[in-house]
Amino acid sequence: MKHALRATVAAVATAVLVPLTGIPAAAAPTPTGPDGGAAGAAWTAQHDAGQQYPNVFIEWDVPITMSDGTVLKGNVYRPADASGRPIGEPTPTVVNLTPYTKLVSNLGDHAASIPGLSDALLGFFRQINLSGTPISGLGDLINAAGNGQIRNFTVDRQLIKSGYSQVVVDVRGTGFSQGEWDMLRDREQQDTVEVIDWASKQPWSNGRIGMNGISYSGINQVQAAEKRPPALQAIFPIVPGSDLVDDVLAPGGGFGFNFIPLWLSAINGLKWVPDLASIANGRFDEQWLRDRINDPFTYLDVLISAYTSQRMEDLDPRVVNMLDDTTPERRAWLGNPSDIQVPTFVYGGWHDLFTYSESKIYNEIPLPPGQKQLMMGNTYHITSGAETSRPGQPPRLDVLQRAWFDKWLKGIDNGIDAYGPVTLKQQGGGWITQGGFGESAPAEQRAEHRRMYLSSQISGTANSVHDGSLTGGPNGDTARLTVSPGLTTICSNDAAQATAGFLSIIDGCAKDSRIAETNALTFTSAPVLEATTISGPIALHLNTVQDSVDGYWTVTVNDVAPDGTSTVLTSGQLMASLRQVDESRSSRSANGDYTDPRAYTSLSKRELAVPGEVTTLDIALSATEAVLQPGHRLRVSVFAANFPKGLPILPMLIDTGLLPQHVQLDPNRPSFVNIPVRGNSGW
Repeated sequence: MKHALRATVAAVATAVLVPLTGIPAAAAPTPTGPDGGAAGAAWTAQHDAGQQYPNVFIEWDVPITMSDGTVLKGNVYRPADASGRPIGEPTPTVVNLTPYTKLVSNLGDHAASIPGLSDALLGFFRQINLSGTPISGLGDLINAAGNGQIRNFTVDRQLIKSGYSQVVVDVRGTGFSQGEWDMLRDREQQDTVEVIDWASKQPWSNGRIGMNGISYSGINQVQAAEKRPPALQAIFPIVPGSDLVDDVLAPGGGFGFNFIPLWLSAINGLKWVPDLASIANGRFDEQWLRDRINDPFTYLDVLISAYTSQRMEDLDPRVVNMLDDTTPERRAWLGNPSDIQVPTFVYGGWHDLFTYSESKIYNEIPLPPGQKQLMMGNTYHITSGAETSRPGQPPRLDVLQRAWFDKWLKGIDNGIDAYGPVTLKQQGGGWITQGGFGESAPAEQRAEHRRMYLSSQISGTANSVHDGSLTGGPNGDTARLTVSPGLTTICSNDAAQATAGFLSIIDGCAKDSRIAETNALTFTSAPVLEATTISGPIALHLNTVQDSVDGYWTVTVNDVAPDGTSTVLTSGQLMASLRQVDESRSSRSANGDYTDPRAYTSLSKRELAVPGEVTTLDIALSATEAVLQPGHRLRVSVFAANFPKGLPILPMLIDTGLLPQHVQLDPNRPSFVNIPVRGNSGW
């Protein structure tokens, strides 16, 4: 214990004093475990200590002119001396582009920068622990706010005071920037590259650029890194996506009916907030107003068309373009992380809006482990960073971000490149570190995919439309099991996920599927004999029969506790008519079964079902990491709807007729889940 304490104290002293004094540092301690050990303690101490510069200087609404003449507006935050004057030395610069207006970032920054109060409040948030209570989800939300989420979303003054500049820019068509909003498409991606180039050439920048931010800003980072701007040296995206259609817009063809309308309304509302300071000083940007008049409610008219047009031929062409893999609009939203060449630290969550992409981004980046890192929490979009900072848990997100930029923008040997490289919160277990995840995991850590077969045999474990079983081997069951569209999924983990995690505070829905499953077909395994790990992507091979020309299928894979609690580990959904699989982007396990059947989700490849005939579906579920404790069971739940997470566009909804749908069990054409398993399950 004494030796460990001395090592921690020495590491903290080195990490804090060397950047301030210039004294050569001893070798950084090697991180150990999810919390980083002595190195993790050093990173936290360094970030929470008094910094090199006492103040922050802000230059408001700096104009940045793009190559097409459109003017974006950015706030520039710089380290400042005791009198508030910006320092003269150029510094590394962190860029953040946001559609939520930098005014929101500014308000969050000021709320978090009240001397004494903010640190005390954030510290209080970190201590909130409601696990084991009926409102544990609320505790996660509060805990996340104190664990770096606010600082990563807005501005981290501790980072700036340690010797960084930060630029927060409104993307075109939002906030105080001119132009029409291009929502993560080609022009906006080009703008980001130009902003990075602009920032690298400013006198207060030393030319080394990093990027940070959450959600939209995380996606923007990944897209920018794929473009390889010369000045960009590192990115730290929190909950980013890479395949926006399959992530959140229309996964499996089920349009994101809940999240998308609220999100579009928020951005379109915020973009009309005027620059009051410019009005007061007589320098109001009239071009800004003309641009808003020309494009008052970006994409909302597209959404209206999707749910008011009864025939495909009546749809707004932009709806078709979004759901057609052959169009430039759709291709612009499909990332290619294999083009990324800068150090990248991805933070994601097993129930995040973009969970389908997050581990894929890590696996596709062609960098050695350490230069790329992945952390996945058992979190939703707005609870990112929950379950960190306590003993045995990873450091806070702002702490990790600071260590990441210190290494790759300042060249400080702090050991962050030896952390992880994959740090995972096991659902049903604790935090672990390993050398990869899914296909990138080392052989000794890799799970083996195997079939678990759907059976009509009663398991006696579920109150559902049909309480079937999962068997470890083929069975001779022949049955047609019927499920009808319903609304029990309003109380579900998918509903919590689709609201970005706001409904996760209702534990009885987000963390227990028994209410949702009353209108589902359930298939439950025997209890596992020993702790059994589920690690990697999952796919369901399902033989279905539609009563109409289309059907909407949703599936969850659950951990069922001895007391009956059914906790969703991962989920997926697919329209029957969009079942065609893109083999070039799909993967299979050694047994030849799909592990990730990527549907085209494209109207140009739509194939209507024949009512009454078998239609075979391969449904992709997001990769996950979980441990089934002894006595727990694995469950597959099948639904014929997924409101409010998804709702097909009106012409497709009409094609379903909201009629019953059927799972066809046939020993000659078995339905099964391809599940990645490690351990002695006894199945």
